[in-house]
Amino acid sequence: MALTPSKQTPEEKKTREEEVLLREVDDAVRQDEFGAFADRYGKLLIAVLVLGLLAFGGYLWWSGQQEAERERQSEAIVSALDNVEAGNLDTASAKLDPVISEGGAGASALARMMKAGLALENGDTDEAAELFQALADDGDAPQALRDLARIRAVSVRYDRMKPADVIAELRPLAVPGNEFFGSAGELVAMAYLEQGKREEAGALFAQIAKDENTPISLQARTRQMAGLLGVDAIEDVDELLEEQRVEAAPTGQSAQ
Repeated sequence: MALTPSKQTPEEKKTREEEVLLREVDDAVRQDEFGAFADRYGKLLIAVLVLGLLAFGGYLWWSGQQEAERERQSEAIVSALDNVEAGNLDTASAKLDPVISEGGAGASALARMMKAGLALENGDTDEAAELFQALADDGDAPQALRDLARIRAVSVRYDRMKPADVIAELRPLAVPGNEFFGSAGELVAMAYLEQGKREEAGALFAQIAKDENTPISLQARTRQMAGLLGVDAIEDVDELLEEQRVEAAPTGQSAQ
């Protein structure tokens, strides 16, 4: 059975037509607003988007180049170490040159430290001292490598330096808490001895011997030096005797 169409009153028909007209006008206004916005800002938005994509692509390229460069520097250093193990010191030194000239501050400083060590191994103490000192004075190099290079430079030239100059160079490092306290402190204490300052030397030797971060071999050496100068550097006699018994025991045999 067919449905009988519902009849609309004139008022309802007029209201419905007004609603349809309002929707059409609203849609037209929205399209005009979007068109005006696109005309006004469209090119700018596209330009910003393109620039953003270019910048992101540039960053990815730069990051890739940096990573590739770091890999090349690492390979050069590893190759140098391999040549050192094989006894090819000249070849090892040559492998480090590109890293020194082109590498970043950290990689370049490490390569310079290695090159100075190779010069010292080859018996060229003058070149080694110059390389160590240049690195120590380089404000762009990592501080830890600068400090280590300063100690090495002084140790290479120690016999040709005045005690006062040794102390001036290393006294800032010869303080408890510094990671190179033991190495720097021993050289400073020896310089004190050469100046005839036995009390200062003995006190510094004792400080090094009592420092928990000092290597055992250096502790033993400085403890002995402190004792010779009349300074007691032993805090726990029983612990020291126990350590000595363990060290004296044959391999695989426990101390009794």
